[in-house]
Amino acid sequence: MNALGIKDQRQSGADEVLASGEYPLTRRDLSEIAAMIYADAGIYLNETKASLVYSRLSKHIRSLGLSGFREYCELVAAPAGAAARREMLSHLTTNFTRFFRENHHFEHLRDHVLPDLLNRARAGGRVRIWSAASSDGQEPYSIALTVLSMMPNVADYDFKILATDIDPKILAIARTGAYDENALETVSPAMRKQWFTEVEMQGRRKFQVDDRVKRLITYNELNLMAQWPFKGKFDVIFCRNVVIYFDEPTQMKIWQRFAGLLPEGGHLYIGHSERVSGEAKHVFDNIGITTYRYTTKGIGRKA
Repeated sequence: MNALGIKDQRQSGADEVLASGEYPLTRRDLSEIAAMIYADAGIYLNETKASLVYSRLSKHIRSLGLSGFREYCELVAAPAGAAARREMLSHLTTNFTRFFRENHHFEHLRDHVLPDLLNRARAGGRVRIWSAASSDGQEPYSIALTVLSMMPNVADYDFKILATDIDPKILAIARTGAYDENALETVSPAMRKQWFTEVEMQGRRKFQVDDRVKRLITYNELNLMAQWPFKGKFDVIFCRNVVIYFDEPTQMKIWQRFAGLLPEGGHLYIGHSERVSGEAKHVFDNIGITTYRYTTKGIGRKA
């Protein structure tokens, strides 16, 4: 096995087909794709993901007019294939989300975190929340709607939500803020009436987020594996159902980096299958279901 969990090609046959259809996906192809996606985004793929890789990339290969995965691997590995490699990342990242997903986080935010933060804002203080894997915007809009339900004039104060994602295509959808009606199933009728407008876009019926909600959010492209350009700290960080796609060493580094961006008492919300690990365990108190509070009391503590 190599570092990505792919069997050594010399021992198990680089040409063995792991998934087939219009184009065969060989062990060698998967190994090279896995190495590139790991280098670019920290996403960990092994042979159990062969069918997923095939299903997500085969249409892309067809659209490029390529003969198959071998030619595709050669393209995305070359400097001239930088745009296709970026497309590969978009195809292989998972963007499942919904409004108020894992609603206990928004209830905790509303009941235990926002009262103090909103009082600080009213007193002239700065408040920042980061949605670190915002996908098509439903998470940061859910945060904003929670805030507005408590303080409708919050945009008059220094209260901002930063929403970032690695995929520029999904960020374009987020900035538009227009969703099919079924996406709003978890939004209360009162919120839907107050903060969404029915519109027609490209012949389809959509529901668009009000500009007063959008005003609270800034969307930026960001790779969690790259340098983070932030100068200040965040009072709250949401990073849910993303770190699970990283290997354990990468997960531990991400948790530690989040710790460095939170003040004493700052909060971190993570995905239902995720747990803070590594040295960061000593500075995050688990105060609820996948809900953590940063504390400097654990600094210097050993496992």
